[in-house]
Amino acid sequence: MKKLNFILVFIFGFLSSSCNLDESPIFLDSTLYDNPQSAAAALDGIYQKLTTYDSMERRYWVNNGFSGLFITHRQLQRGANVANSPHNANLMALKPIQDQDSELLWKGLYAVIVQSNAAIKNITVVENPSTNDELLFSDILGQAYFARAFAYFDLTRLFTDIPLWTEIADDKNLNKGKSPSKEIYAQVISDAKMAASLMNGAKGIGYPKQYAANVLLAKLYMTLATNPDLREGALTEMEYWQMAYEEAMKVYGQYSLVSDYSSLFTDTNENSSESIFELQISQDASNSQMGRNFTPNNYKVSQNFGWFRVHADVFEIHRDTYPTDPRIEATYLYDYTHAKNGRPQRTYPANPNRPIVRAAHPFLFKFAEKDKTHSNQYNSQNIIVYRYADLLLMLAEISNELQNGQQLGYVTEVLSRVGVSPHAGYLGAQEEFRDAIMNEYRFELIGEGEDSHNNRRRGFDYFLNNTILPHNSNSSPGFKASVDILLSTDPSQVMNLPIPQSEINTNELINE
Repeated sequence: MKKLNFILVFIFGFLSSSCNLDESPIFLDSTLYDNPQSAAAALDGIYQKLTTYDSMERRYWVNNGFSGLFITHRQLQRGANVANSPHNANLMALKPIQDQDSELLWKGLYAVIVQSNAAIKNITVVENPSTNDELLFSDILGQAYFARAFAYFDLTRLFTDIPLWTEIADDKNLNKGKSPSKEIYAQVISDAKMAASLMNGAKGIGYPKQYAANVLLAKLYMTLATNPDLREGALTEMEYWQMAYEEAMKVYGQYSLVSDYSSLFTDTNENSSESIFELQISQDASNSQMGRNFTPNNYKVSQNFGWFRVHADVFEIHRDTYPTDPRIEATYLYDYTHAKNGRPQRTYPANPNRPIVRAAHPFLFKFAEKDKTHSNQYNSQNIIVYRYADLLLMLAEISNELQNGQQLGYVTEVLSRVGVSPHAGYLGAQEEFRDAIMNEYRFELIGEGEDSHNNRRRGFDYFLNNTILPHNSNSSPGFKASVDILLSTDPSQVMNLPIPQSEINTNELINE
């Protein structure tokens, strides 16, 4: 007989530091939701679960690593001059296995779902809130729906068919079989619509407004437009593109681009006019190790691992498309001074010879701790999950599919910020614009959590022909097996992650 399902273990175990195995965690106490102050604290608990190591650091690790755009030095032997680490052979090569990172990400996002379920079950709202307390209750409930939608959206995009929990587990309800991804998408739509109807900004700065739910819905409808097996009823591809457009237009004009692109990835411009959904990070409270894990080696005085390197050919496409683009300096790092000994540190392209794997690819710089004197392994830089530039690129892509004549205007808004103009690909036919905008997501947003999904949502063939094969067939003189990895071309490997072994071991209704 299988062990107790891990979701039930969460509920009766360690999700709350104030409880032990003999008592339920505090978020299951229905009286917690009787007044807006304690209900607000419960909401903070939900968002805290989204900023744990498992839900945040591992989320970025898995989503980025499974995108086909990155290589890593994690677990690479010191002094090694070939890209032969386990992570490069598996996740980064699009050959995922049941590993600890994806397993703990799974558990981290289901922890968000468990706490969201408790809030959804216990919070009562009035139909037309008007008092401060009524508005606050409505906003809190809406954000619980949003958090659940966000977690399920990420899980089903990565793992496809997964257990669907919308209620609290108990001793009579221990296991869930896998629900088809189509049903998960239907639940996400329902939750996101509820979130959009309930969220009202009452929680103030640092919490998403209803527009975050509109962005999520737009992203989801864009996915369904190009994946007919996931659609409900008889709705057509164009109808889904139109629905995506309508949701995105609810957000258009509600935010604005900040003037300095690089400031988005510092702790000096948090909760800016561009931020639609931003995780609030406190060095003391969140123990975020994003800066430790993703700061280039020896860029700061201590505690840096530099786990993410962007494939050299991905960098080359960006540089060749926009040679003067300031996003390049804000996104990649390849020439800096060693924080301890002052020696130059140069990787490709500053070191064009690519002699060993550690010098063959630029670092992803966005999540680095920018303070070179910072010596703590934790840091306080907020992480923007949804931002307005993404919304503008979505509108450009959607408008191109609808052929409504608006697509170039949205792209121009994004490019004007960095002083470049739409290139020739945007001036051609619909298919040329489509390829250009899919690359633009990378130039603007690479590493920010959506690459894996953007590369796949148009199906295996598009992923194969626009990401995998161009990388594998790179004809650059410096491209070589020792410092580059080949990406799998097997659709059974590249399109989703395997269900974690811990879920299979503990859930009697899942065997594989």
